[in-house]
Amino acid sequence: MLNQTQVWIRAARLRTLPLSLSGIIVGNALCLSDLNFSWLLFLLLSLTAISFQIISNLANDYGDGVKGTDNDQRLGPQRVLQAGLLSRELLKKGIYVSSATALLLALGSIFYAFGTSSWMYVLIFLSLSVLSVWAAITYTVGDGAYGYRGWGDFFVLLFFGGLSVMGSYFIQLKTINPTSVLLALVIGFLSVGVLNLNNMRDRDNDAAVGKRTLAVILGTRAKGYHVVLIGIAITVLVGVFFWTQFRFYWLPMLIVFPLVAHLRVVVKNKVPKDLDPELKKLAGTTFLLSLLIFITLYLG
Repeated sequence: MLNQTQVWIRAARLRTLPLSLSGIIVGNALCLSDLNFSWLLFLLLSLTAISFQIISNLANDYGDGVKGTDNDQRLGPQRVLQAGLLSRELLKKGIYVSSATALLLALGSIFYAFGTSSWMYVLIFLSLSVLSVWAAITYTVGDGAYGYRGWGDFFVLLFFGGLSVMGSYFIQLKTINPTSVLLALVIGFLSVGVLNLNNMRDRDNDAAVGKRTLAVILGTRAKGYHVVLIGIAITVLVGVFFWTQFRFYWLPMLIVFPLVAHLRVVVKNKVPKDLDPELKKLAGTTFLLSLLIFITLYLG
């Protein structure tokens, strides 16, 4: 029998947190050579990203549980509301507390970065923080949940790629460079790939309950879509580091081998449940890539 702390840890789904850090790590890695780089700001941004992911996990548990999407036919791990480990009221309170925590961390990061001399940037990033909370919650919660209308992939690309990489780079150095845009695409497309695997695994059950993810809309073409996602990520990654002058430019490109092996498994897959291990592998590979990029730029 799990105690209350263990239940909340399970609800937070710690295994999803490394993926949420990948973009932050890459965005900050690009700033390492600058004299204005702040390790404290890196830490604050990392904690903020983790808190946003926890909101999303709690809200997904609540939204899918209330809508009946999390049922006995679902192939993924059993969630806490589905298992009766937390009530709707308690889970809702958890969403409120985690949202308040995330906004406080975001506010601390923003004022540490910009102070009170750049109110335009403060307001822009504060608005983006509020938008991040909204996106984390409304993916599955509410009648207009965008995750039920095929928009989840777009928002993952936007937040896990664009905002995470380019946003953290801008907060550190107050500018944007082309490399941050390209690497935002790499992390973004790999993150969308993780979501697509999740949705391909649950496609039959999602379709049965009316959850129209992009995998449900595409049907059997979701595999081809997955190949395109990972293929673009690999192409952009190789292009970025092949043409750079970093001493260890080849290090991030090693990730191509597990990604290609992953694609072979997905293309040959015939049993949706067997995609679950690949989901974890792709999330872990994306996080490993972010660390390799960080090491490369730190040494280079």
